[in-house]
Amino acid sequence: MRSPKSAVAVIAMLVAACGAPAAGQQEKPPDKALVGVTMPTTKSERWISDGENIKRDLESRGHRVDLQYAQNDVPTQVKQIESQIGAGAKLLIIASVDGSALTKPLEMAAEAGIPVIAYDRLLRDSPNVDYYATFENFRVGIYQAESLLTGLGLRNGDGSPGPQPGPFNIELFAGSADDNNSVFFFNGAMSVLKPYLDEKKLVVRSGQTEFQAVATLRWDGETARKRLEEIVNTTYRRTKLNGVLSPYDGMSLGIITALKNTGYGAELPVVTGQDAELGSVKSIIAGEQYSTIYKDTRELATATAMMAEAVLKGRTPPQLNNLNDYENGVKIVPAFLLNPVSVDKANYHQVLVESGYYTDDQLR
Repeated sequence: MRSPKSAVAVIAMLVAACGAPAAGQQEKPPDKALVGVTMPTTKSERWISDGENIKRDLESRGHRVDLQYAQNDVPTQVKQIESQIGAGAKLLIIASVDGSALTKPLEMAAEAGIPVIAYDRLLRDSPNVDYYATFENFRVGIYQAESLLTGLGLRNGDGSPGPQPGPFNIELFAGSADDNNSVFFFNGAMSVLKPYLDEKKLVVRSGQTEFQAVATLRWDGETARKRLEEIVNTTYRRTKLNGVLSPYDGMSLGIITALKNTGYGAELPVVTGQDAELGSVKSIIAGEQYSTIYKDTRELATATAMMAEAVLKGRTPPQLNNLNDYENGVKIVPAFLLNPVSVDKANYHQVLVESGYYTDDQLR
């Protein structure tokens, strides 16, 4: 697992790499370009931070930024992108609501000669995606599953067998089916959990183990709450639920509410998460949510702004470190990946406070 300090070092090396253009490329003089940035929603604090960080970084480089939020509505995001194209944007950075629903505005961008960087969510089913900036999403799922096993006692933190033999009852949740990352998270988690399921050390009593059965539209916490309440009320009347694989903090808080509503009190099942949102970190400190996955969006924003700067100067971004794995249905999109970090009550202060992501006052 890469530490936050080593991730910062990667960014520093990438800054140093932004030197001469690649062979055969002619560097354009920098100008105050208009960059269109579209984010999915303000309902998740991480997307607010992502948008603000990208805007700040690009403006510090002398560019103008049109930052828009689509509030999880595809037609709104389409209109926002089309408006940015019409306003003369020189580059688009898009975190999509639905990764497969933007083929038309992407065609418009290509016709206008505007490059596109997909931000954290891969843009699918279009050849008009130039680059992708994200985290190691398969690894996110691995870390979530490992923390679930550790919380249950099936596995120690070092990967060795834990003190509890099981079996344990768990339920599975996945992210939105229209978000390409959801599949990576789920498959990463299942690569760890499947041997335990096969050996009956883990049991999914609802029988809902396939991605389509456990996907949660728009990553909605209320949808997750309702689904788990129904599962508990129909499946766990005479037995106990021990753990829940949750892929996102907003869903995790809904899941914890469902557990409290159905009679789970001081001893809550182990619940995972992702994004280190403030409410979930406080929940971890309070002993409710067990873990989350920290993805430093400050670093992702910086890396994306650096990629944008290179593209605006007519260069191939030097950050690219994955040229093989992100196939969008039409092409393989060159990508830059950052590493996530698993966070729980034992290490939250070191990872989140000492890195400056949160202050102690914010977490009180």
